[in-house]
Amino acid sequence: MGKRSRLCQKREAMTSGRKQRISDAFGAAADQYDAHAGPQRFAAALVAELAHRQMPIGVTRILEVGCGTGLLTRDIQARWPAADLVVTDLSPAMVARAGRGAMVAGTFLAMDGEAPPFEGPWFDLILSSLSFQWFDDLTASCDRLVRLLRPGGSLIFSTMGAGSFAHWRAAHERHGLQSGIPAYPTLDQLRVMIGRYADAFAFDEEVSLACGRARGLLMHLKGIGAVVPEGSSRPLSVRALRQVMATFDAEGGEDVYQILFGRITAPRA
Repeated sequence: MGKRSRLCQKREAMTSGRKQRISDAFGAAADQYDAHAGPQRFAAALVAELAHRQMPIGVTRILEVGCGTGLLTRDIQARWPAADLVVTDLSPAMVARAGRGAMVAGTFLAMDGEAPPFEGPWFDLILSSLSFQWFDDLTASCDRLVRLLRPGGSLIFSTMGAGSFAHWRAAHERHGLQSGIPAYPTLDQLRVMIGRYADAFAFDEEVSLACGRARGLLMHLKGIGAVVPEGSSRPLSVRALRQVMATFDAEGGEDVYQILFGRITAPRA
């Protein structure tokens, strides 16, 4: 076996292991997620509203990527009750939570949004709220999803922006440390990425997170399952974490989400 093949296999194993850790973390948070999901509710509601403005009628098939507990899922069904809905998430526990109680009719699948098991143009809408930030390759993943759109169909999503948790990152930097928060794209980077498509746009919204000091921020992240750090990050020592928390609290103890929204529409036939 050549060196290139071994390197590819190693990267795939690392990716698979990371995806499993993400799935496990969100699965563990499934029953408590909604109690901590203020910014997530805002993002899901706006994705649904954007989609409804884009295509209020004539929608027969919808794919949701990263359903979580169903914040967006229920809004989708309320707006397009007659559409065939395919609801997916990397975490089987989240899929089960979203479908619990027969509140939503549809097909529920555990699925990696970067590897959808569909072929050819099939969906009128593909919607996702705050799941794309967990993708390994956002550009390639959007390309795959866009290929599943029917002519005139739209991919509409929200994802985390570079300004998210800026105060928490800054508290780490004051001590020469790196937080485990991933390197999210800027709005300009997202615009460049989707600017390859003829009909696309992106914008951002900032949502305050009244976390109530560092301990509250950590509880929020654990409550929504966002506890898997980026690959190069190592856990802080207890002493270092206490220093970061003290600095964060001394500088206000609050933080923000920068949420990026994007829409890509496939050409009409």
